[in-house]
Amino acid sequence: MPMHAHVGDQLIVESPTTGAAKRDGEIVGLHHDDGTPPYDVRWSDTDQVTLVFPGPDAHIHPTGHEPEGRGPKGRRETTGDRISTATHGSARSLSDAVVMALVEDATAAPSMHNAQPWRFQYFRRRRVFYLRADLRGALPHTDPELRALHIGCGAALMNLRVAVAHEGWEAQTRPLPDPGDPMLLASVTLTGPLGDEADPADLYPAVHTRHTSRFPFAETEIPASVRTSLVDAAHREHVALSFASGWHLQSIVDLALEAEARNLTDAGAAADLARFTRATDDTRPATEGVPEYAFGPRRRIGKAPMRDFAGGKTVPGRPTADFETFPHLALLSTSRDRPVDWLRTGQAVERVLLRATLAGLSASFVTQALEWQDLRWPLRDPTSGMAYVQMMLRLGYGPPGTRTPRRPARDVLDIEP
Repeated sequence: MPMHAHVGDQLIVESPTTGAAKRDGEIVGLHHDDGTPPYDVRWSDTDQVTLVFPGPDAHIHPTGHEPEGRGPKGRRETTGDRISTATHGSARSLSDAVVMALVEDATAAPSMHNAQPWRFQYFRRRRVFYLRADLRGALPHTDPELRALHIGCGAALMNLRVAVAHEGWEAQTRPLPDPGDPMLLASVTLTGPLGDEADPADLYPAVHTRHTSRFPFAETEIPASVRTSLVDAAHREHVALSFASGWHLQSIVDLALEAEARNLTDAGAAADLARFTRATDDTRPATEGVPEYAFGPRRRIGKAPMRDFAGGKTVPGRPTADFETFPHLALLSTSRDRPVDWLRTGQAVERVLLRATLAGLSASFVTQALEWQDLRWPLRDPTSGMAYVQMMLRLGYGPPGTRTPRRPARDVLDIEP
């Protein structure tokens, strides 16, 4: 009869001659939905996790679990290709495979120029993720204060929160937990099985379908109910979102176009762009940056403030297109302008983008004016009370974005005891 196990059960390997327990360990990961071998086992004598194909001298000692296939409150235990470990209170940690999958979900987040300025650590015994800034993804000319870096890492943090909840875990998130270590941007501690609250797990279907779209959008109004849901999404992260209209819309379009013109003639901005764009004949590893196929068409007419990722250069075969005359631009703002506000903005941006994706909207970033101090302040609407504009999004109904590369999870993750 085939062996079946659940996460949290004990695997016992007995001596074939004496029957005494030779070795035992906790099953922390399954590779098949039906609980058949092999298993990821954390051995009690070494605290190391290894992949085990049990032989005839091994048996399973159940530790108590929910009915098969169900988690707490009747939740499905299977989550895509993973098995939720939160179902079992005795589980001390996630399997390495699940940790890798969660980080892969986190790194699906957007970042400026797709620089991916993040690195993760996972500590098994404490069940805690650390999110660290990776300065290899910094943009020294475009983002000297690391504001955009924090926003990108905040977006990855939001994705991690969504993925952890989707996996069935309640988690406690602490931004900037160590004042003495400013590059430690956040900690996410898994505290137990998820309760009845669906948020933010319900956003998970959009994690890998959300892509930046640099294509024209339709001249179609966004329904008030959808706008309200996006305002609420930002508010959940303590960030204000408003849609520009009238004179304010024209003003911020003009500011974005002014900033784009500056970027095309500024040597520092051009250097940052060149570092994180990839032509078709580029020999650098295709794991970061914006590849040529994702530049989108050149704008022929229209007022949508699009960044030219070609830096004004001609790209053979790149088409031109007519963009929106009246783009839908959403501004996200905070009352203060500190690193913790930038992290909040990143989480709000990603929550808004995931919610927008589920509502059938496409989106792109309009950050050009935010990259120039003298242009950033005028972006605000002085009649609305908004203080510091942190991000501007272009939203609308149009083609979905093109998937851009990501570094493998193994390259941005360290798993510690």
